[in-house]
Amino acid sequence: MRPHFNQAGFTLVEMILVISITAIIGSMVATFLSVPIAGYVAQDRRARLTDAADTALRRVVRDIRLGLPNSVRVTTVGTTTYLEFLITRTGGRYRAEGGGDILDFGVADNSFDVLGPAPTPPIQIGDLIAVYNLGITGADAWESGAGSTLATFTGMVGSTISITPRQFPQASPGNRFQVVEGPVTYVCSPNPANPNLGTLTRVWDYPLALSLPNQPTAFPAGTPQALLARQVRACTITYQAGITERSGLVGMTIDLTIAGESVRLHSNAQVSNQP
Repeated sequence: MRPHFNQAGFTLVEMILVISITAIIGSMVATFLSVPIAGYVAQDRRARLTDAADTALRRVVRDIRLGLPNSVRVTTVGTTTYLEFLITRTGGRYRAEGGGDILDFGVADNSFDVLGPAPTPPIQIGDLIAVYNLGITGADAWESGAGSTLATFTGMVGSTISITPRQFPQASPGNRFQVVEGPVTYVCSPNPANPNLGTLTRVWDYPLALSLPNQPTAFPAGTPQALLARQVRACTITYQAGITERSGLVGMTIDLTIAGESVRLHSNAQVSNQP
């Protein structure tokens, strides 16, 4: 005798009906989820843009605060803005009177004593010694010849600094000197039509002669450069030297754009112009 089994199944119509219902439910779920997912993606883009812009501006501000007094200058060519200044490594006070090796402003002096501890970090061969840079004709680091406030460091023995012979234009009221590493330029090259091509770049370690007397807008091949930001749609850099020449203000606004999302950040950097 053959066993009898009670078999159950579903028809093709039932299967099609289940697939249709599942598709409807899936589309409804996708509709509800698409808005928060799109919002999350947009928020993530804005966060990344904000972080990139903030990091770039912080780097600019940090460098500007190390700038040699009265050395900041800004120029714009087309849509590209160039911010240049001389960045300092350290500084100190020179001997102006009494026993020892004084810095003589009446002759082309080649050495002077440092008062107090030796400058830190240590001065490096090839650094520039600046004294009382006023940023005016006759006392300007961007000048060559008699008006320059810079001399090249050649060595240090004990507390005595040796420099290339130099008659500095004016003595510092506070007997201060600064040690300059060299010029630094920030190049902000926005592209409103295609922000992906807009950049903010830091350029350094190029010859000082390139900046004398006019601010450079092109640099030799192989000059070190660091890309700080992409997707730059617009940027504005301004410099107010200050009426008393004791303080200045660099203002910088940068717009970054990616996939329709944009952020705009503004930062001010106070510049100490007391030489």
